[in-house]
Amino acid sequence: MTQFGRTVRKLRERLRQEDARFSLRQVAGRVGIEPAYLSKIERGDVAPPSEATTVRLAEELGVDRDWLLALAGKVSSDLQEIIRKRPELFADLIRQLREAPDDAILRVVREVRDGDW
Repeated sequence: MTQFGRTVRKLRERLRQEDARFSLRQVAGRVGIEPAYLSKIERGDVAPPSEATTVRLAEELGVDRDWLLALAGKVSSDLQEIIRKRPELFADLIRQLREAPDDAILRVVREVRDGDW
């Protein structure tokens, strides 16, 4: 079982304890995949699904889509496009932030978001 599959199952099962609508069959139906395929994903018998399916799973399970995509070893297509425009700058930025604590990264995000350019 992969970490992605384990996590999806854990999230779904936790929700199912509170709400029977989170059975494997019902979640698969709302996400638009076969229950057997969701079962294989959860068991780690198949690679994580496409970006679109992973995003729908994230929405269904109430988790951040970028977090679940990262767990699947993927980066959303909108972020890929942003990185492609200036790959060296973004690679350097990410490497510089690798060891930074979360609060420092949040400060950078706020400054970029709120800054006067």
